[in-house]
Amino acid sequence: MQTTTLGRTGRSAGVIGMGCWQIGGSWGEVDEDAALATLQAASDAGVTFFDTADVYGDGRSERLVGTFLKSAPEGVFVATKMGRRADPHVASAYTLDAFRAWNDRSRENLGVDTLDLVQLHCPPPEVLHTDAVFDALDTLVAEGRTRAYGVSVETVAEGLAAVERPHVASVQIILNPLRLKPVAEFLPAAAAAGVGVVVRVPLASGLLSGRFDENSTFAADDHRNFNRNGEAFDVGETFAGVPFDVGVAAARRLGTVAGEVPLAAFTLRWITEQPGVSVVIPGARNPEQARANAAATDLPAPTDRQQDEVRAVYADLVAEHVHGRW
Repeated sequence: MQTTTLGRTGRSAGVIGMGCWQIGGSWGEVDEDAALATLQAASDAGVTFFDTADVYGDGRSERLVGTFLKSAPEGVFVATKMGRRADPHVASAYTLDAFRAWNDRSRENLGVDTLDLVQLHCPPPEVLHTDAVFDALDTLVAEGRTRAYGVSVETVAEGLAAVERPHVASVQIILNPLRLKPVAEFLPAAAAAGVGVVVRVPLASGLLSGRFDENSTFAADDHRNFNRNGEAFDVGETFAGVPFDVGVAAARRLGTVAGEVPLAAFTLRWITEQPGVSVVIPGARNPEQARANAAATDLPAPTDRQQDEVRAVYADLVAEHVHGRW
């Protein structure tokens, strides 16, 4: 596994990590034994960075990661998130008292005294312009509750606001061949600021696995069913905000760009090659997926021709649906 330094954390991490939303909930059922086996398979394959959140399965994902940590090797880095437990989810809920409560719950779930990294979980945009919020985050670090903090964002504009904060260690953002705006408009700014970039939704909720067609269906408790139009949270988190039929068509063309390489593996390797990306966090529901994700790091880098063809697919099919919004 290739490694990188994750921004201002100063910590080393494998360039392909594991996103732990799938084992928590909202992707269909994954039982505990399968979830733990998936975490272990990822670790065995060289994954050292695991990303979770306090709302994934209402803490289930964190608790599963906590169980895994009891026997995990040295060097494992766990990032979690906070903020989405606020009801209503408004800027005024982002207070030091709330942070301490959410932080305490995450530390208990994970079984650690100090979090490696806590990220604001797609907060209301005005939070990013509120000094008191970042003073409160600095207090969490001073109190030893977390070693570092970052921000998970929906839009490039939010990412640019986050990197201006001097103690933000990392920014998490959606980036994949169906969401190219961050490549030119965000990654250079993050690199210039020394901020790490964690890429989420790398496979566009499975669209870029190449396994779906226009007739594919999803379980009732899968966000690819219940959040198709943004009914539960930002629609950009589901299929990267691309209409499903458009995404299927784009994935077919991208499959020809990938050639003999599976589209999911090509996509992950393409993401790691983008200057400024620190870690990409594909999810996995079983050990086979975890191992396949990790193995993408061994592929050759995409050629210049392939890079051009990815941009062409985006321009021809996708940009009109996502570029102006996120």
